[in-house]
Amino acid sequence: MNSVRKTAVLLAVAVGLGACSSATVVRSPGAGGGSASARPSAAPRPSVPRPGATVTVQRGDTLYAISRRTNITAPDLAAWNGLSSPNTIYPGQTLKLYPPGASRPGGSSSSAGTVVPPRPSAPIAAPVSSGFPWRWPADGVVVGTFVSGETTKQGVDIAGASGQAVRAAADGVVVYSGAGLVGYGELIIIKHNDQWLSAYGHNRKRLLNEGQSVKAGQQIAEMGRSGAARDMLHFEIRYNGKPVDPLLYLPKK
Repeated sequence: MNSVRKTAVLLAVAVGLGACSSATVVRSPGAGGGSASARPSAAPRPSVPRPGATVTVQRGDTLYAISRRTNITAPDLAAWNGLSSPNTIYPGQTLKLYPPGASRPGGSSSSAGTVVPPRPSAPIAAPVSSGFPWRWPADGVVVGTFVSGETTKQGVDIAGASGQAVRAAADGVVVYSGAGLVGYGELIIIKHNDQWLSAYGHNRKRLLNEGQSVKAGQQIAEMGRSGAARDMLHFEIRYNGKPVDPLLYLPKK
């Protein structure tokens, strides 16, 4: 097992990227497990928001690793970024290091050490235009549609035949190619720019590796039923890591 797959499998826990996941693809381990010390755990330090600051998720990152680097708790990172599954993040995803509505430097400050967690935002239904055209990733009948807030319905399911071509919905770069995300089977994720990702799950065979550039319409996989009960493609579009309804962006049939 290569290091990328091993890392993905070790970090993966149950979710829905379709949950996309949407995935999300980099899975954060829980805080449990073996203890290196018998002394009682210290109370977690309060988050230190950094208004205006962001961090880009790298391959192999976890929410807890980012939490340690930024002095912001994992629950706050999840809440401030509206993560539908708190332990799920994507390579290439941008995370805010401050809560919604936080003042930028120079603004009024809150009481020292006090952070009021905002309500997690629900998946957004219709963000701003992507600025580039989308195309259908596969031929077939739509048998499952997007439902806002439903972690198992964060994209569309397109029924087809085993081995049928799965194609890139837009130009981009493959940021994940593997089977380490529970529920998605053989999965490919394409980053189109700093804000937009697309995910392609349940493939029979992946044809591209991480780091490869793709053009809209290029075949990236063969349709299958890995992680599914029938031959189909699970397709998601994510804007700033949040799932959106693909039918709002794909051409009308």
